[in-house]
Amino acid sequence: MSERHPEIVLPESDVKLELRRRTRRDFLIGGLATAAAIGSYEWIKKAKDADGTPWPQRRVLDLNGKLAHEYLSDSRLMPTYRLDQVGWLKPNGNIGLNTPPDLENWELQVDSGAAHSLALRMADIKALPKVEMITRFCCIEGWSTIAYWGGVRFADFTQKYFPAGRSLPRFAYIATPGEDYYVGLDIKSAMHPQTLLAYEQNGKPLEARHGAPLRLVIPVKYGIKSIKRIGLIRYTDQRPDDYWAEEGYDWFAGL
Repeated sequence: MSERHPEIVLPESDVKLELRRRTRRDFLIGGLATAAAIGSYEWIKKAKDADGTPWPQRRVLDLNGKLAHEYLSDSRLMPTYRLDQVGWLKPNGNIGLNTPPDLENWELQVDSGAAHSLALRMADIKALPKVEMITRFCCIEGWSTIAYWGGVRFADFTQKYFPAGRSLPRFAYIATPGEDYYVGLDIKSAMHPQTLLAYEQNGKPLEARHGAPLRLVIPVKYGIKSIKRIGLIRYTDQRPDDYWAEEGYDWFAGL
């Protein structure tokens, strides 16, 4: 059985002295930490921009994108839902949609490089196997809803219209007619089995506000990548521009 040590009681004057010492020390540490945080923030703000974002932040975003890219695979699918779970999709964003779509004369320009280009009509898109999908649409603003889409897999589209015998490049650039809005995708995400070129929503042709006649739906990324009213698809080995990445958002924008 161990002995019990007697409790040591400090005189009141010593207690007050110790409290003052600790208070000064804590105040000093807190002040230094605050100064360091403010200094770091000011340093980041004044750092040279990279794609519209101070380079330290951009480096973190790119690292996050790299990790998400490594995690992504064709076997990792986003959850799917029942038809009775479909909600209302807010028609967020109208960049590139300022004029009504000319559905009769719409064409999709496909640039595969090496002087190889195509002009496709909707009949060319619909000639491919149709896929229907009910997945969650996640907006980078923080809201989400379950949406029901119909269209063709980007992978099937690429297999059909990208030149046979050539290796796929690393990226795809997709833009509205006139390129007012544009997104960049790594080819791994573009070829994911849940990435659709959608021409239907809720079993009906797309409405103009949702991107008629053709839009991208990519559930593995935030909605800023699901570009509406596609007019151009370009395959490229150079990482393409991206509208919201230039405004400081993550280029990869993965979930």
